[in-house]
Amino acid sequence: MSTSVKQLRVDKVSKSKISEVNFENLPFGDVFSDHMFICVFKNGEWQEPRIQPYGPLSISPSAKVFHYGQAVFEGMKAYKDDEGQVWLFRPEENLKRINKSSKRLAIPEFPESYFFDGLTTLLQLDKEWVKPGIGNSLYVRPFVIASEAGIKATPAEEYTFMIICSPAQSYYGGEVRVQIAEHYSRAADGGFGYTKAAGNYAGQFYPTQLAQEEGYQQVIWTDAQSHEYIEEAGTMNVFVRLGNTLVTCPTSDRILDGVTRKSVIALAEAHGIKVEVRPIKVSELVAGAKSGVLKEIFGSGTAAVINPILGFGYKGERYELNVPEKSYAGLLKEELINIQYNRSEDKFGWRYPIA
Repeated sequence: MSTSVKQLRVDKVSKSKISEVNFENLPFGDVFSDHMFICVFKNGEWQEPRIQPYGPLSISPSAKVFHYGQAVFEGMKAYKDDEGQVWLFRPEENLKRINKSSKRLAIPEFPESYFFDGLTTLLQLDKEWVKPGIGNSLYVRPFVIASEAGIKATPAEEYTFMIICSPAQSYYGGEVRVQIAEHYSRAADGGFGYTKAAGNYAGQFYPTQLAQEEGYQQVIWTDAQSHEYIEEAGTMNVFVRLGNTLVTCPTSDRILDGVTRKSVIALAEAHGIKVEVRPIKVSELVAGAKSGVLKEIFGSGTAAVINPILGFGYKGERYELNVPEKSYAGLLKEELINIQYNRSEDKFGWRYPIA
């Protein structure tokens, strides 16, 4: 496969639609910026990358993505500091992960030079869509789909890689309580739960609907074999505070290697918080909730950053947490956000400037 660098072609919009957007009321993922990045793979190589006005695609009804689900994506954010500088947060990790996801689904990996050239140029063009202020960001969605026409059950020979951007405010709002899954599973050993494959998320919708009908906002997934161990919280990695120890599940075939997850672990350790990466039994949560040892549960991810969970349901019982006033979730979220928005020193070298 060729990875020779090709010139990035840029076609700008004649007039921005940004003036039509109410930035005070932004439903997540419904509004998109002026431009998008697109690059097609065919004849064994990635073709000329380009940026063009955001708009519909022309694609065959027989495109293999519709029939065999070859589709992976990433989620990342661009932030604007008080001086007007735009930053990304650890974008090299997102590139590594989308290529890891692609490899598992027999999709050709995307060249690093194309990715960063396209990403930075796109954000430079649409930088006015990145609003300053804590909570404001531009959600960036790279993704790749099998765009070859044909319904033979084989990997496609043509793919389309794209990046689109959506201005965002805080993703989750209100109090969150979760139901611990007893029957449905998100992923299994040997599968591709560790990837950001589109189908992983489609499979979550129905069990989540059932949980919402019972008054919960999300599901904590459990292992497929025994349902004895927790794995992820909704679409996020999950952390548990037992006493003064922060515990999270190890990554595996089933659990996503989250960028925010890794960052939370590093920040916690830098604060001297004891961190354990190990399997967590549901029975341990139940016992901890009853004894008071369980202080916090929270999810971590790009969209939500850190989202506290105030209670959970399991086997028909509901458990409420007495979250400490000085919570780990609050401490770590504040520190992480301050790094992302360039309001504090970045000792880890995580910020990536967009010139």
